[in-house]
Amino acid sequence: MDKTIYGLDIDQQGRCRHYHQPNDIAALKCRQCQQYYACYQCHDALVEHLFVACDPNDLPVLCGVCQRLMNYNQYVAGACPSCQAAFNPKCSVHRNIYFKESSCN
Repeated sequence: MDKTIYGLDIDQQGRCRHYHQPNDIAALKCRQCQQYYACYQCHDALVEHLFVACDPNDLPVLCGVCQRLMNYNQYVAGACPSCQAAFNPKCSVHRNIYFKESSCN
């Protein structure tokens, strides 16, 4: 499985020009193209379709620090279950963009 993180001006841990705080290290998968992006804005700037939310039970999140794939419940715990790197808690405001809402309860 390809664990490349795509985006604009990304660093080695997946921070991009849009989100570049120390804890902006979670890459999200677009259901349509099945690739991980630093953020939906990077995705929409680089491909010809809009970001499509994934099923939270899939593995829609990739830790930029250790490359661990995780599901929604693992991600919303706030830190990577493998390396314990903390995720940005403000990412929750974009939950409806990244995850199909009907499954995020």
